Amino acid sequence: MMPKIVIKDFNFYYGDKQVIKNLNLTVESNAILAVIGPANSGISTLLRSINRLCDLNHEARHTGEILLNGENIFAPDCVVTELRRKVGMVFDIPRPLPLSIFDFVSYGPRRSGIKNKQKLSEIVEKALTTAALWDEVNDRLKLPSGSLSGGQQQRLCIATVLALDPEVILLDRPCSGLDPISTAKIEEALTQLKSRLTVILAPHNTQQAVRVSDRVAFMLKGDLIEEGVCSSVFSAPKDKRTNDYITGRFG
Repeated sequence: MMPKIVIKDFNFYYGDKQVIKNLNLTVESNAILAVIGPANSGISTLLRSINRLCDLNHEARHTGEILLNGENIFAPDCVVTELRRKVGMVFDIPRPLPLSIFDFVSYGPRRSGIKNKQKLSEIVEKALTTAALWDEVNDRLKLPSGSLSGGQQQRLCIATVLALDPEVILLDRPCSGLDPISTAKIEEALTQLKSRLTVILAPHNTQQAVRVSDRVAFMLKGDLIEEGVCSSVFSAPKDKRTNDYITGRFG
């Protein structure tokens, strides 16, 4: 099976500051890759680069390639809006639009041209079910999105990305401000998601990486230090810096 994403000799800069250094990384299809590391390791920048959100910063520049399904996402003929439909992103702080739950989840499909109410209802139910939220909100879809708890809002944001039927979902510390119960529900949803798509997760701690990921990549100050099967990296890391980080000696 072709890898979902291949990153080749990727360097990223904000002005004169280099935040990712000659990164080479392969992301397999239908798997969860956790990217771990302390602050200022370039992890958020990497995630934002994969769906070109970094384009919004006029000081940003890069060299190298990121291939999605074998095609360079930085090619001149790449349609960025279509890329961001295929590669959705969920941030650490949920920011639902001031819409009802139903309208928020169906916002993307409606903008893409789907008007049939029955079809939209099916999309909303499927997305909320996959995000482990349907059972909690199915009888109050007309209520404001902002009326939900923090954990529910985060799962709602995941559902909104899923409603566009992406191939990849990027999650930048999606559980950082959540209680253990909400975190467990999101982790359960992620485990189920990988049967349908590829997940790249910046976990809020190494324990979350152990619980949900198939493979893990450790980054430090913009360098990829180590990447491999999660169980192997955590039980027998090859690099001392990896061992020092996962055992809490720094970070």
